[in-house]
Formats: sequence, C-alpha cells, structure tokens
Amino acid sequence: MNSNETQIPRDETAEQQVPETETTAAQNAAEEETSAKQASAEKETADQPAENKEETLEKKVASLEDQLLRKIAEFDNYRKRTVREKEEIGLTAKVKCIADLLPVLDTLERALGIGCSDEEFLRGVQLTHDNMLSILTKMGVEEIKAEGEVFDPNLHYAVSRVENPDLGENVVAAVMQKGYTLGGKVIRHAMVAVANT
Repeated sequence: MNSNETQIPRDETAEQQVPETETTAAQNAAEEETSAKQASAEKETADQPAENKEETLEKKVASLEDQLLRKIAEFDNYRKRTVREKEEIGLTAKVKCIADLLPVLDTLERALGIGCSDEEFLRGVQLTHDNMLSILTKMGVEEIKAEGEVFDPNLHYAVSRVENPDLGENVVAAVMQKGYTLGGKVIRHAMVAVANT
C-alpha cells in the first residue's frame, strides 16, 4: 500500500510534466512561425521598393538641405544685424561724447573772439582750440555749413528772423552757434537767423 501511495504522486508528476513539454513545443513553434513571418516581411520590403527607398532618401536629403540653407540664411542675417547694432551703438556713444565736448569748443571760440592783451595767453587759447578742432576732425566731425546757405530744418535751427535785401528769401543770414555732424548724423543743429521769411 505504501508503494502504491508513492507511485501515485510519481504518476501525477509525470502527467503534469507532459503538458508543460507540449506547451513549450507549441510556444517554440509559434515563435518560429512569427520569426518566419518577420523574415518574409523584411525580405518583401527589402526586395520590393528599392526605388521607394531612394525616393524617401532623396526627400530626406532635400529636406535636410532646405533646413541647412534656412539655418545658414538665419545665421547670416543675425550676424549682419549684430554688426549693424554694434556700429549704431558705437556711433551713438561717440555722438554723445562729442556733444558733451562741443560747449568747450564754443567757449574757446568766444574767448578768441573777445581777444586779450596778453599775447601768450591768447596764443595758448588758440593752440588749445586748434588742437581740439583737429581731434574732432580726425574723429570725422564736420561743421554744418550755414551762413549764406538756404535754410534746411534738418541741419539748421532758426532762432530769429531778419530783413535783408541783399539776401534771398529763406537764406541763413547769421550763425549764433555752430552745428556739427558725424558720419551724416547731426550732433547739434546750427542755431541761425534766417533772412526774409
């Protein structure tokens, strides 16, 4: 009886092992079938559209070329804009600095106009004036032509009006304060008296 009892579990174990082996075989067969299907699908795509692959690659290349050209153009525009902005910032700073120095030049010119009995002192003022004017000229500063010119509101600032039969209508008769430009940009308008307006 004990031997029978021991044999029953062995038989049950044997019965349980059989289905597991069958399941594993079925899984292996299913995997092989799936692998075969994948292989045939890959073979079909590999065989089938060599032309389609070329078209796809050509489209990708064209798209990438287009993107590259756009990026190059964007970078070039950015570079030009940056250079232009730097130049504008530099010019603005230069104009501000020169505008702050112009009253000193005006004072030196007034001092020279008044004159002085001390020749050495007057000579020193003249040298200082000439030196400053030379530096401004090297920087590109130009005096605005005014007297005898037709009044231009872009360059001149009218502070008075005079009647003068010798001058034409709307002509600058006198300059009260000189004006200056730098690179075509007005630093300070010339203050003028305009004739016959």
